[in-house]
Amino acid sequence: MPSTPRTAPEPISADPPVLTGPTLLTQSWLDLAFVHWAVDPADVAPLLPPGTVPDTFDGAAHVGLVAFRMHRVGWFGLPGVPYLGSFPETNVRLYSVDEHGRRGVVFRSLDASRLLPVAIGRWAFRIPYVWSRMTVRRDGDTLTYTSRRRWPGPRGARGDLTVRIGAPVTEPTPLEHFLTARWGLHTTAFGRPRLLPNAHPRWPLHRAELLAYDEDLVAAAGLTRPPGEPVSVLHSPGVPVRFGPPARTPTRIPARTPPRIPVQRPAGPAS
Repeated sequence: MPSTPRTAPEPISADPPVLTGPTLLTQSWLDLAFVHWAVDPADVAPLLPPGTVPDTFDGAAHVGLVAFRMHRVGWFGLPGVPYLGSFPETNVRLYSVDEHGRRGVVFRSLDASRLLPVAIGRWAFRIPYVWSRMTVRRDGDTLTYTSRRRWPGPRGARGDLTVRIGAPVTEPTPLEHFLTARWGLHTTAFGRPRLLPNAHPRWPLHRAELLAYDEDLVAAAGLTRPPGEPVSVLHSPGVPVRFGPPARTPTRIPARTPPRIPVQRPAGPAS
């Protein structure tokens, strides 16, 4: 694995790339909490796929705990599925850049409460999904997320957090932009590095306060639980998302602003 990319990292665009080829997946991400801690890049580097290195901000790598509702996942252009395609999810993620300078996200784990999507994600996309018992509940401006792991991995690993939604973000800080404007997933499929691109409207963001935090998902993902307070806590009501086919080689496509698509929102708590 190279210590630095062969190509300088590309600028982080606030707008998504133009996806080429067929749409593999459609979905909406709703009621999100983004909680991030700064960590030593040396602790992150061994956990990334071959051909990638930690993407850093002011010399620090970051680990994110991101909890939300997945809503109406659809495959290969088919309509989103209301039950099997709608479920809570919590992921542990890192930030990466490949040897071609393409920035992305690396998922260390993704806890979800529907077994069939977990099996498809693990088998078809080589993404480390885990089946868990989960809830997302909202009380006014407070969101509470809970999870208990079922299979595979350490049974009973938990991810509980509560956030209070604050003021809207009119202009993200450079760090907030770095942590949220990500347009691809770095992974390995059949021994080859892959970038799975995605596109969605710009995040509508709110600042947030972490009220409660009790989890061991970060440790189960191979990382030391970060000490101290998070460096960033954000909320988003959500966005609709599309995933394109995996990219092997770098493709520099001019970005454009996508049309604003209304986000479908389910009623009531999910479990």
